[in-house]
Amino acid sequence: MSRVLVALSGGVDSSVAAALLVEQGHEVIGVTMRLWGGESDTGCCSVSDVDDARRVAQQLGIAHHVFNFSEEFNTHVVDPYVRDHAEGRTPNPCVECNRHLKFDKLFRRANALGFDLVATGHHARKVQVDGEYFVARGEDASKDQSYVLYPLVGSALERTLFPLGEMTKVEVRALANRLSLRTANKAESQDVCFITRSNGRESFLSDRIPLRRARIVDSAGSELGQVPSIEMVTIGQRKGLDLGGGAVPRYVTDVDYQTATVTVGEAEDLLTRSLVIEELVWADPSHLAEVDPQSLSVQTSAHGQPRALASVEVAEDGRSVVLTYCDSERKTAHGQSAVIYQGDRVLAGGIARRQ
Repeated sequence: MSRVLVALSGGVDSSVAAALLVEQGHEVIGVTMRLWGGESDTGCCSVSDVDDARRVAQQLGIAHHVFNFSEEFNTHVVDPYVRDHAEGRTPNPCVECNRHLKFDKLFRRANALGFDLVATGHHARKVQVDGEYFVARGEDASKDQSYVLYPLVGSALERTLFPLGEMTKVEVRALANRLSLRTANKAESQDVCFITRSNGRESFLSDRIPLRRARIVDSAGSELGQVPSIEMVTIGQRKGLDLGGGAVPRYVTDVDYQTATVTVGEAEDLLTRSLVIEELVWADPSHLAEVDPQSLSVQTSAHGQPRALASVEVAEDGRSVVLTYCDSERKTAHGQSAVIYQGDRVLAGGIARRQ
């Protein structure tokens, strides 16, 4: 059996992942990453989460350690999150946390301490095709987290375990209850752990950057009103524009941070037939040339539905692609993660460009 470092977040998923590995006979050590040093009430960064992880480790009879990665978390997750908003992007901090902390910094620490494998409680699977490893969708489609794992490729993926990949969330909670784990009925964490429910995103950003007013115009350029903070506006947004009622709903169709202008239109004005993805990370760069584009799909939000593709044009350097949809689809916000799948397998992922 292997020596496995399990990332214990203090939630039910990582608790059950650790329990399964102990049951399989592995030498398991639990580690909680202390990431956000500020106030937290929505995610896996609070003092109570660390305490829950420690107590679960005690229940399972495994050692538990806390690694302080708060400086790296600020550098690679929080600071870019703020900078992205200031520059007109809609970031996905969970992807960056996985990229820089869970599957980089934590992996390097695991290597230094002589662990064979690293395990997490993500709802995702690891599959092998023609000798190459791919992240794949988890059994529970409603909880699948493969979307935020696209940066995990190569040797790091080969040495990663997803013990919950074949389980549904209902099964996870049922097992946690049978084992009487203290996290069995703990509520789900939120996506952005450093944004509190009480203060919210606008308060968090306003403490760090100046928020700018912006004018709202229609597709003809006629001014309709203003928003107090253009940094809080994103593509597809309908609420919070203070435009009053109307027979036809209006949505944000474009956000121009250079001119501080928000354009609104009807639902059909949100539609597009293409998407450009940049800063690509490939699971296997040679694989895309072998598949029919119409067997591919792209997912552009953590809980969104995949969109079928009609064609894929890859830049010569492999760092960007132009996707053409089979049918018109809603625009994707600039800065949002976009992940290309073949069936359940992640082929590549990157950042959506402004449309």
